[in-house]
Amino acid sequence: MTDQRTKLRDNLMQALPEINLIRKDDLREKVIEGWMFSLQQNGLEHIDQLPPQAAPEHPPFKPGKGTQSGHFRGVGHIAQGIADGLEKIHPEVKIDRDLLWACALCHDLGKPYEMGAANQARWKADDATSGDPAIRHPAYGVYVALTVGLPEAVAHSAGYHSGEGELVLRSLIATIVHYADDSYWHCVERAGLLSGTIFGRKRH
Repeated sequence: MTDQRTKLRDNLMQALPEINLIRKDDLREKVIEGWMFSLQQNGLEHIDQLPPQAAPEHPPFKPGKGTQSGHFRGVGHIAQGIADGLEKIHPEVKIDRDLLWACALCHDLGKPYEMGAANQARWKADDATSGDPAIRHPAYGVYVALTVGLPEAVAHSAGYHSGEGELVLRSLIATIVHYADDSYWHCVERAGLLSGTIFGRKRH
């Protein structure tokens, strides 16, 4: 392993220690490879070089209040809580925790592409040609997941955790990750951790 890849891996494991909750060695290594590939392809060395916000058009965390790695970790823990609660009441439901953690930690694999400064500038310079964005992070996340050999279930969660998921029937784990992701952003907004509002107030 080159020094650059060693540094990338070390940074990743420091940012996302919950990767070690994935007990299956091959799946854990694919999650690591997926993030290393996505970061490296987009000129980043650390997840937290990404702007700390849900999407480029959304308000970021207030200074010192949150990071992208914290978001991924939070989604994982919320997803685990949903799974634990569901199984406690419905023990016949069996959710693979390794796969759940892989899906949660990889749901935003595509963010280095969509949120990269160069891509953002390029798309905004000529959105009539490129679109804005040309490719959202869920689509790029599918590309990354399949390229590094992550299970289709992980690619499905990456591709359909967000608005794109309204076009398909999500798997059970993808449904859990979707609601964990959505809940995370709703809660940190209401906790006053963001510099503005994503969801605002609904008036009837």
